[in-house]
Amino acid sequence: MIQEFKKFIMRGNVVDLAVGIIIGAAFKSVTTSLVKDVITPPIGLILNNFNFDDLFISLNGQFYPTLKDALDASAPIIKVGSFINVCIDFFITAIAIFFLIKFVNHMEEVIDDLGEKEEPEPEPEPEPPPPPEPTTEERLVVVLEKLSAQLDEA
Repeated sequence: MIQEFKKFIMRGNVVDLAVGIIIGAAFKSVTTSLVKDVITPPIGLILNNFNFDDLFISLNGQFYPTLKDALDASAPIIKVGSFINVCIDFFITAIAIFFLIKFVNHMEEVIDDLGEKEEPEPEPEPEPPPPPEPTTEERLVVVLEKLSAQLDEA
């Protein structure tokens, strides 16, 4: 069983998947910081010092001036601002992955093109033109010969 587990772990797909997950987690923290620390503060400044993290909806109908007040009161709330930050985070991550995949695909094409440039294949020879059609006179001669042969047999 240990040998089978070693064989499973050492397959390329499992190792590639593990590396992808680790890099993805690290990339996620970078994009989260980018959204919370770089992108949303200027947007909040443009919107008159608005902080997205403070945007919430109270479900019990009571008014709370800040998110901290609502949390201190253990009020049921929907954190709309946090959701907006996560959506922006997801959008940036999706765009970055899209461009990364485009870059990798392009590099694969470049590498494939380099491997194919050894020697071009020769072009095939064109087929010779078909023989010309028989003329009307030649056709008549053939028909007359067939008729003559049939008359000789009879």
